[in-house]
Amino acid sequence: MTGGYHSGLAGLLDGRRLSPVQRRIAHYLSEHLDEAIFLSSVELAERSGVSQPSVTRFAMVLGFAGYPELRQALRPLVLGGPPEESLLHGAIDNEIRNLAAVRERLAGLPLKELGESLAATEPLPVLGLRVSCGLATTFAYYARRIHPEVRLLTHGGSELIEGLHAARRAGAEWLLAVVLPRYPAEVMHALEYAEKQGLRIAAICDKADFPAEVVLDAPVGDRLVFDSHAAPLTLAMALVEAMADAAPLRTQARLEEYERMADETGTFVTADPSDPA
Repeated sequence: MTGGYHSGLAGLLDGRRLSPVQRRIAHYLSEHLDEAIFLSSVELAERSGVSQPSVTRFAMVLGFAGYPELRQALRPLVLGGPPEESLLHGAIDNEIRNLAAVRERLAGLPLKELGESLAATEPLPVLGLRVSCGLATTFAYYARRIHPEVRLLTHGGSELIEGLHAARRAGAEWLLAVVLPRYPAEVMHALEYAEKQGLRIAAICDKADFPAEVVLDAPVGDRLVFDSHAAPLTLAMALVEAMADAAPLRTQARLEEYERMADETGTFVTADPSDPA
């Protein structure tokens, strides 16, 4: 660790009476601060050999509201510069690396094959709960432009099970699930149910070993308090493109029909809204 790291961390710890458990956390930070600033509280607890609540209490002993605030205060010690600037630069740089990793693996991903399968299944159920709801909704929004029937499932409980059951009875063969951290237990149970009903499962997620027949995995950004999803979003849009390419005549007809409808109904502003004329 550099002297700057040590003095900055020592300043936070100075005058604090720490318990033995809290000293273990402090020791880990002193030895691994360059890595620790990117860890979640659960990960820091595992690395330090303590419980996650102990990490939260440690942060509060140092005068912070919780661990995210402590982590944000520690990051400038490693990254340098103004806290906000270095934090955002690091987050953007991390997303660029995530996108580069997807680009390097693009040829090995089954985008074309999965696009053909999803284009052929009707209806096409798309599942995404909690944080995955946004990406699932974006995928479904564009997929509906080129696919006859896309059913978006973003509510849990019995409504989710009913939606899966109805889609299967209506002829669906595939389910596309967006599952990003943290994984809701309800989603995993729903995927088990879908598989029992005979649905084949494809997943957009962050882990290659996710339990699905076809997996499109992309890393999420983890440098901010909450994850960012630039790489998974790019994969989702690439999958829509593959679906469009799988049925080119249908795609062309549906897109032309949509544009006619949009023109007739004035769906979009055609003039520059800033133009006073």
